[in-house]
Amino acid sequence: MAEEKKRLIIIDGNALVHRAYHALPRLTTKKGELVNAVYGFLLVFLKALKELQPSYIVATFDLPSPTFRHKKYKEYKAKRIKAPEELYQQIPKIKKILRAFGVPIFEKEGYEADDLIGTISRQVRRKQVLPEIETIISSGDLDTLQLVNSHTKVYTLRKGVKDTILYGQKEVKERYQGLTPEQLPDFKGLKGDPSDNIPGVTGIGEKTAIKLIREFNSLENLYRELEDPLSKIPDSIKTKLLKYKDQAFFSRMLVQIKMDVPIEFVLEDSRFGKYDKQKVIQILEDLNFYSLINRLPQ
Repeated sequence: MAEEKKRLIIIDGNALVHRAYHALPRLTTKKGELVNAVYGFLLVFLKALKELQPSYIVATFDLPSPTFRHKKYKEYKAKRIKAPEELYQQIPKIKKILRAFGVPIFEKEGYEADDLIGTISRQVRRKQVLPEIETIISSGDLDTLQLVNSHTKVYTLRKGVKDTILYGQKEVKERYQGLTPEQLPDFKGLKGDPSDNIPGVTGIGEKTAIKLIREFNSLENLYRELEDPLSKIPDSIKTKLLKYKDQAFFSRMLVQIKMDVPIEFVLEDSRFGKYDKQKVIQILEDLNFYSLINRLPQ
């Protein structure tokens, strides 16, 4: 009989915290501490435990210091409105809960949580002795969809904190009209990403970017096509692509998730199951989250 498939969940900490904070109304403890992001994060976390039944869990978080992307492009995320301090003040409480569950936390100066997620997912495939392991990234946004492959999926939120969706290769292709997860950085190299202030090619929108990448597969192939005097690409599009060529490749570099961050991930350290339930219950009681206690995994 074949061994049951093992599952690793990689938590995108900051993305889930932001989604939870903005999705839920203000919620305070009896002491007056704001805990809406903590509560929302826990709703997603406990739902994932119940639905996905992971054998291993690890969490990743951003650090407040600039990343290599900020150093290469000072305008990176420059237009994003900084979240209020009361959101960031809730993150230590979330980390405390994760540690009580025995979940290791990874952070690295100069990198984003997405880069840690990409690196961990690659290290798991390279080192693991369990060929059947499946990696599921739990996130609050879609940036990690480029990491989806035959053994990696993304478990994310549609709206609020209760409506979740699991993206595999098929779901990514459906959402991006035929593009594969690996093509998403090339697509964003053309289209840009306004939420992160990444320019892309000025004047190229989503529809055109999808059509071009679907037809030519990558930026390299697309720009080789532009060198062909018989190219059927319309002159109006060709002009924009040539004018902003450097911007296209630079934008792709910015959106590409790193998979070689200098960290060491040991799968066995993230094994989930044996945790101090009383310690977790005590934390939940201190936060006045009494309704969540009966949702704890056995």
